[in-house]
Amino acid sequence: MNQPKNVFGEPLIACCTDTATGFYRDGYCRTGAEDTGLHLVCAEVTEDFLQFSKEAGNDLSTPNPLYGFEGLRPGQRWCVCVQRWKEAFDAGHPCPILLEATHISALEFIDLETLQQHAVGAQSGD
Repeated sequence: MNQPKNVFGEPLIACCTDTATGFYRDGYCRTGAEDTGLHLVCAEVTEDFLQFSKEAGNDLSTPNPLYGFEGLRPGQRWCVCVQRWKEAFDAGHPCPILLEATHISALEFIDLETLQQHAVGAQSGD
């Protein structure tokens, strides 16, 4: 199996290790044929982004014990759907992202310059 790449064409690093994120719940924003939502962007969520996402129909802040989901708090990292992040960006509600943990396929939806404008360092958030 090929090593997934990030937006720089380098090996994808983990988005989050304290909460099982990603479509495959392995901490990586990697994708496959089953991932119709394209969970490609490693987001460091903010209150503003969480509220926007909730109002758009994807509540990431409310715990859902049925799925073992504790709910996100501002500052936590999570693999979000690339189209949701782009939607939030277009509406003025983007959150920071960790580029080294954001899958290269995100570049099919958002240009690298835009992603870089919202980059956060690898040391914060985890």
